Amino acid sequence: MEYISVVQFAEKFGISERTARNYCASGKLEGAFLTGKTWNIPADAVLPQRKTVRKKVSPLLTMLREQKATRLKGGIYHRTQIDLAYNSNHIEGSRLTHDQTRYIFETNTIGITNEIVRWVLLIMSRRFSTFSRGQSVS
Repeated sequence: MEYISVVQFAEKFGISERTARNYCASGKLEGAFLTGKTWNIPADAVLPQRKTVRKKVSPLLTMLREQKATRLKGGIYHRTQIDLAYNSNHIEGSRLTHDQTRYIFETNTIGITNEIVRWVLLIMSRRFSTFSRGQSVS
């Protein structure tokens, strides 16, 4: 029987030498044996099949995807979106309450109250004042 080296086996199948050595050490290559520090692999050895790894989808992820697709109100996905919107806006300096954020998220409209109008005017004035301070348009 004719034997080849790890380097030749790796070149033959287009894999790394390290992978070929791992196949030999784990017994995945039939007939391969170690002589000193060198692996001898049968010339007619075939590349072992890799196991297909199936990713398990968590039940929570499945539930979130279903709720997103059906646009279910009051579910985990809906509440998470409201909480994320509220916290993100709060970090940016928004003074909207959690209920006001929920109302805007659910209706896609702004219920006009004095506080919201003041908040919008304040934001607009800040943006225009920073724009007119030192930035010139050429």
